[in-house]
Amino acid sequence: MATALAPDIILTDSAAARVATIAAKQGKPAILRLSVDGGGCSGFQYKFGFADGVEGDDTVAENGEVRLVVDAISLDLVRGSAVDYVEELGGAAFRVTNPQAASGCGCGASFSI
Repeated sequence: MATALAPDIILTDSAAARVATIAAKQGKPAILRLSVDGGGCSGFQYKFGFADGVEGDDTVAENGEVRLVVDAISLDLVRGSAVDYVEELGGAAFRVTNPQAASGCGCGASFSI
């Protein structure tokens, strides 16, 4: 497990608060996993889920008691990103601001490099 000292990825205060709220309601650890899968309208898509723990090749970003974990392969595609939670008129969602993304889709769920 690698802990991000110079942050490879950041979990914002808003995202950390939302993860903590959901985890408390579900009785799960406050660990959000971000992974990248092939697919989506732009080539890659972000996938979020709750994790029970940290795996051996995970990089961990912490914000208070909340952790964001990213596997080594996905980290190569999202390094330097920030994970935020935004509430807009159209809905609420976790969002990734990825400086490596050359393009993305309108909904923000997929990207290309």
